[in-house]
Amino acid sequence: MSVVGNVWYDGQDAMPHSRPDPSDYAIYHERYVSLVPDGAIADTLARQFDEYLPFYRGISDAQAAHRYAPGKWSIKQVIGHVADTERIFGYRGLAVSRGERQTLLAFEQDEYVAGANFDDRSLHDLLDELASVRAATITLFASMSDELLARRGKAWQAEITPLACAFVIAGHERYHVQHLRERYL
Repeated sequence: MSVVGNVWYDGQDAMPHSRPDPSDYAIYHERYVSLVPDGAIADTLARQFDEYLPFYRGISDAQAAHRYAPGKWSIKQVIGHVADTERIFGYRGLAVSRGERQTLLAFEQDEYVAGANFDDRSLHDLLDELASVRAATITLFASMSDELLARRGKAWQAEITPLACAFVIAGHERYHVQHLRERYL
């Protein structure tokens, strides 16, 4: 049982999902999807947050301002970027599951980070935000039937399914945690 952002998730009704097919997402996202283990995606998202929260909490405020090279994001900016990306892919999953016919817009990650005030915020505040976003993400994807998870829509230049969106969310965070461990800490 997990508690993420004051939301209890016990996974009792979770059914394992097959992995998204490569035709379900942009080829660029394979680097994230490939990092996600098989299983019910809501379970994966909850377990992953339980695993990473102690890691995030082990980062000091001084470390959170660190950039491993000039022009690179700070740890705070990386965590803010993870939350922003999770929101965007959560929205994409929601929109496609509800039958959205419009092509969903791309987003430029560097502009989003530059437009935010992540470095002005405390690490604690950013982690609270990430926990809230993750709780909403788990609730959203746990509520979707296999039919809804398999619906197809278009995000920027590629087709995508809600299941693929959830796998991108999980893999994207895993990718950045690995990057933080290897280059920042």
